[in-house]
Amino acid sequence: MKNLYFEKHRFTYSEVTNRKTLYIDDYPIVYLLYNRKKEQAYVGQTVQKNQRLKAHLKDVRRKHLDETILIGHEQFNQSATYNIESNLINFLIADGRYVLQNVSQTTSRQMHNYFRKDFFNETVFENIWEQLRTERIAEGTLDQLRNKDVYKLSPFKELSEQQLEVKQTILTYCKTHITQPGHHVFVIEGDAGTGKSVLLNSLFNTIQDLTKEADSPLYRTDNYLLVNHGEMLKTYKAIAGSLPNLKKKQFQKPTPFLNTLEKQQHTADIVLVDEAHLLLTKEDAYNNFKQQNQLHEIITRSKITILIFDPKQVLKIKSYWGRTTLQDIVGSFSTATLPLTNQFRMQASPEMLHWINRFVEQEILPLPTDPQYDFQIFHDPKAFKQAIFQKNDQYGLSRIVSTFDYLHKKDGADYVVDADGINLPWNRNYPNQTWAEQPETIQEVGSIYTIQGFDLNYVGVVLGPSVQYDEQTKRLKLEPTLYQDTGAFIARQDLTQVENDRAKEEIILNSLNVLMKRGVKGLYLYATNPALRKRLLQLKEQHT
Repeated sequence: MKNLYFEKHRFTYSEVTNRKTLYIDDYPIVYLLYNRKKEQAYVGQTVQKNQRLKAHLKDVRRKHLDETILIGHEQFNQSATYNIESNLINFLIADGRYVLQNVSQTTSRQMHNYFRKDFFNETVFENIWEQLRTERIAEGTLDQLRNKDVYKLSPFKELSEQQLEVKQTILTYCKTHITQPGHHVFVIEGDAGTGKSVLLNSLFNTIQDLTKEADSPLYRTDNYLLVNHGEMLKTYKAIAGSLPNLKKKQFQKPTPFLNTLEKQQHTADIVLVDEAHLLLTKEDAYNNFKQQNQLHEIITRSKITILIFDPKQVLKIKSYWGRTTLQDIVGSFSTATLPLTNQFRMQASPEMLHWINRFVEQEILPLPTDPQYDFQIFHDPKAFKQAIFQKNDQYGLSRIVSTFDYLHKKDGADYVVDADGINLPWNRNYPNQTWAEQPETIQEVGSIYTIQGFDLNYVGVVLGPSVQYDEQTKRLKLEPTLYQDTGAFIARQDLTQVENDRAKEEIILNSLNVLMKRGVKGLYLYATNPALRKRLLQLKEQHT
């Protein structure tokens, strides 16, 4: 690429000081230090090349790095090099070939615009990445890596102003309360797609970096990130394998974590809980949980608990939460709460988001107009499937998902979704790999448990038999007796029959909310219930 300078050297004092190039020495640059055999690397940016690289040569942490690539451009400014540095870190984490030595240099990695950002962020960066692939330092293409959940949840992702404010508030909270007596709780609330997990992963990475700094109040603290979601846990552990201060053992499911602490009679320092709405709210012998509420047990076994909570994502009665229940648990502890409100996943207008939000509250509004978001209603299941297949060919990471209205057992056999229409098997099991990232899963249907917490480019949602339409009230009607996730509906003795019945309907609506908010670029709907399909198609005709 014209105006791009890409220099390779041995990482030695003589090579660093003796070489001099105009757009390398006198301009902001991005650089990569690495060792091919040990598969370790460090990414940086600087406006003082010699001074910065000499400092690295004296740093014991860099002693194994023996090669360097210096990247300059005639039009580089520091905003551009900062942006490219962040991109390199995120894509190298996703590529997984090198373990990075980078730590959280600052808590202020914030999204911001600058002059010609698209040019540097896309055109220049693409050329840099292709050069790294040519040098066999990187392997995957940018398109491939953008679709990986490891990339989307990278703790080095730039945060929005709102995310950054919440992160800095929580860091201050941790530093202040870590030495105070008692148990302390910080609640982050937010709807699906508001960037909760990205924030939490960034926060945990910074906390773990601070455990290595002797002058930090968090020095040598014993911290964990918990998530009661097998697919999400795979992603967190994969990220941990690429960064120096993250260890896979620090990422656990709640029950094994609690059982280990109880056995060791140990108290953790800071515990972060992703998807806290999936925590158990009653004893569950199947999961070897013998107490009454997992959140209460986590809080009382930790100095500080930071949790992400969204009651609209509860999917089982044994994990049934209401706002009153949450307040009952955290109310007796020192507690702070902050919301996340900005939508990051869906490239949709407020009108489109409002339509989905009303739909999952059983109100069916006229279809919105959104030229930036591909929203379609389908009459024919074959056309529905073909549309998603085509989007997957075009963009990748496009999948069909369904409400849990079809038999699905964990016995290794295939069970079909909507045999007379969709006629595809439920998702199969892929150990240590997230379901949607497997190419063959385009021929499968994902359940709510497979896809919760993850992005798709396009999502095709099958509205199964439990989701119906009442022609009298002109509202969505639910039929819980047709919902096949029987384990989700096991009644609780501490709830009345009315409360158990209400919980069943809320769980179906919550599953709809999660499924319909997976797609970044588009949402396709196919309703198996004839009355609902007819009503949606009427609205489609009226809209056109």
